[in-house]
Amino acid sequence: MFNRFASGLRKTRQAISNTLSDFSALLGKGNQLDQAALDELEEALILADIGAASAADIVAAIKKITDIDDPQKALADIIKNRFGSNKGKAIAPIAGPYVILIVGVNGSGKTTTIAKIAGREIGMGHKVLLAAADTFRAAAGEQLEHWADKVGADIIRQSSGSDPAAVAFDAVKAGISRSADLVLIDTAGRLQTKTNLMEELKKIKRVVDKALPGAPHEILMVMDATTGQNGLSQIDLFHQAVGLTGIVVTKLDGSAKGGVLVAAAEKFSIPIKYVGLGEKAEDLVDFDPAAFSRALVGIDE
Repeated sequence: MFNRFASGLRKTRQAISNTLSDFSALLGKGNQLDQAALDELEEALILADIGAASAADIVAAIKKITDIDDPQKALADIIKNRFGSNKGKAIAPIAGPYVILIVGVNGSGKTTTIAKIAGREIGMGHKVLLAAADTFRAAAGEQLEHWADKVGADIIRQSSGSDPAAVAFDAVKAGISRSADLVLIDTAGRLQTKTNLMEELKKIKRVVDKALPGAPHEILMVMDATTGQNGLSQIDLFHQAVGLTGIVVTKLDGSAKGGVLVAAAEKFSIPIKYVGLGEKAEDLVDFDPAAFSRALVGIDE
């Protein structure tokens, strides 16, 4: 798992190492903290999109350590602890289908993330049903149908322009009648009409609960890592609207802004469930704060 994170965080690691070519040396000989080195560390963390406030807090924490035998490990431990203890997979066994509502802006990778989660669960012997509730774009339904065929999932889809909540309702009812283990609901993400979008998502959430009391069991937001700090405002909008239970970060392998995961987890206290480290289905992995933090600061294992 560490190697997967190390490879996926290559661009972020490079962004940090360009400033901190030798972290131990920058901290000074004899385990004495050097202010110039700490200033460089703070700058490097900001460049990795951890955010100014979080970067300052991390540097303040490492400055309090009086004896540092392994500076990189100390930094990794500090970063890991900022994620808290709330982590875990999105899927949990329940009686009846486990319903996950997937939200996020268009282009963030929602549909391919749904396909990857579906493929993983089908590979473990679970029956999966997909709901094409992004009826605003005909291409969205076609894309989801393509992925359903490819991974072997059932799909509920209606014509373009149909009521998204009705699609979600029918999908949950179909999941119940077909004894599905998992129902994944795709949604629209057109932030240019964000007021209408958020009201639409609230309606989907209410209707799904009517179809199956207690559902949706998870509401996951998909965030594109390359958006960096801009992704935090997206989290804020969706969390206020529907109450997120987890975050999926995609395209981490193509970004030098991997530090935004630290800022997101810290600001919102929402667990990061999955991260995308490549295009393949197996490149969607469960988030591991320890492996991520070690890889981020350049520890090689």
